[in-house]
Amino acid sequence: MAGRFAGRRVVVTGSSRGIGAGIAERMAAEGANIVLTARTLDQHERLEGSLNSTRDRLARFGTQVEIIVADLTDPEDRLRVIPEAAEALGGHIEILVNNAAASIQAPLTGFSVKRRNIMFEVNANAPLDLSLAAAPAMVAAGEGWIVNLSSGSAKLWGGPSEPIVPTSVNISAYGATKAALNRLSNGLAMELYGTGVRVNTVEPRAAVLSEGAAALVGDRLRPDQIESMEAMVEGTLVLCDCDPDVTGRITVSLDNIEEFGLEVRNLDGSPRS
Repeated sequence: MAGRFAGRRVVVTGSSRGIGAGIAERMAAEGANIVLTARTLDQHERLEGSLNSTRDRLARFGTQVEIIVADLTDPEDRLRVIPEAAEALGGHIEILVNNAAASIQAPLTGFSVKRRNIMFEVNANAPLDLSLAAAPAMVAAGEGWIVNLSSGSAKLWGGPSEPIVPTSVNISAYGATKAALNRLSNGLAMELYGTGVRVNTVEPRAAVLSEGAAALVGDRLRPDQIESMEAMVEGTLVLCDCDPDVTGRITVSLDNIEEFGLEVRNLDGSPRS
């Protein structure tokens, strides 16, 4: 297949596993040079996947893959990601995918300030800080793509007419961080409009069973409540090479596939059988 990202310099956060690793794999398959960043270099205490394992997966594509271990909850630590990534790849970052997320699910009653702060740091403040660090060079180049991974949990409860499912009372704090991310993304897109820098968010329509999501929901979901990793990646990557006027959008992966007439492919770029 054509290498639409050939030679592009990319940062994908939260790429030790899950959607971030899937996005990185597909972009490397299409020629991107990538910096992977997350906290887990070799082995997480509970979940499968690490930065080194993702790099090993990407090695077969022959593109440049670098690693930056960083803690996005730490404002100082995350500020080095974009400069170090640009140095490692030999040029400014052209595509930034803010995928990393902290999901602590519990009712608001009794939810600690510490836990709220962790989620806001990772889910809202870190994407904004990384975007602001990457944007000046993108503006100078006249183009750039920032894609932030959001969540359907940002949507409001509709009131008494809308049923409350068991998970509803556990996602308010997490959803608030994603609602903040949507607003920040839309606002930054507005500020940068006309420079060639596109800023959008994308969220899955249904659950993508990454390692983290599988640990949270287990086998409680029906097949119709699950979205494939490949579909989520396809619906994300279209925003990584979209036209300048496709900006400021709060999008859904499967809607993107339908709107742009996309063919969902495997993570190595090959057609799905």
